[in-house]
Amino acid sequence: MADDLPLFQPTPLQRRMIDAAVEIGNCTPDSAEFLHSVLCQVGLPRSATKERVFERNSGQASIRVEAGALYKSGKWVEQQLPYGAKPRLALIHVSSEAVRTRSRTIEVGESIAEFLRLLDLPTNGPAYSEMKRQIERLAACNMMLGMSVPGRDVTVSAKPIERFEAWLQYDGRQRSIWPGVLELSQPFFETLVAHAVPLDPRAIHALKKSALALDVYSWLGHRLCRVRKQEGVKLSWSNLRKQFGQEYACSKDFKKKFRAALFKVRMVYPTARIDDEIGGIRLYSSPPPIPKSSVVVKLPG
Repeated sequence: MADDLPLFQPTPLQRRMIDAAVEIGNCTPDSAEFLHSVLCQVGLPRSATKERVFERNSGQASIRVEAGALYKSGKWVEQQLPYGAKPRLALIHVSSEAVRTRSRTIEVGESIAEFLRLLDLPTNGPAYSEMKRQIERLAACNMMLGMSVPGRDVTVSAKPIERFEAWLQYDGRQRSIWPGVLELSQPFFETLVAHAVPLDPRAIHALKKSALALDVYSWLGHRLCRVRKQEGVKLSWSNLRKQFGQEYACSKDFKKKFRAALFKVRMVYPTARIDDEIGGIRLYSSPPPIPKSSVVVKLPG
């Protein structure tokens, strides 16, 4: 009878999640990825918006992003706000390189396709066009980070990318070239190095298609190791929606999407201790995704 049962055939996404979960459970990574602690708590927009200003707040952290413009072909071209998984992956990559090398000048390859390969993303036409669009929006935007530290509130003017040489068109065939390097702004770089949160690159890879899952993972990677109460900390669905769900008009839609994202995150963060309770979830003190012994950075010189 058992021979007659259909074999389970995982989708590519399920296979990626399973493979990552097995590897993460069996061994530590060779290196760590990094993201600013504020961006672990409050992320960029997850869906397209025509608004020119976006704000997200959570406790002692806040982000304010303003759409900007790039100088192209002799004129200023207004850009919309960056959104979705791709600018998140780009920020994680450049932030990680900045922390590892202690330099705010980041190599991003000699082409958009090479940068996509660095992020382990498809290099086909749609992926190429979308990455170009999102990086231009990220380069043009102005970002303010708000943090409450003991005794004072801190506002950091943290335009993430200070120098960005846009794609040029030349030699009659309209062939695009990529700048090769991005330069992080000094304020963003300084506060990033001081407040970088290590994340598991295998988890980032597994969650790379979901902006919400990336947000939930980076948040838990920053939050769980800071829980001090033995009974844990309960967060209501109302609390969670304020932090993660402003893109959702319906609370039921948010809860459904959040639960699905949390399920994926728990697969690749197996030491996360979280209980699902009536009215919300409870967080317990848990080890960080990356043991401190795995965090290695390069020193200048």
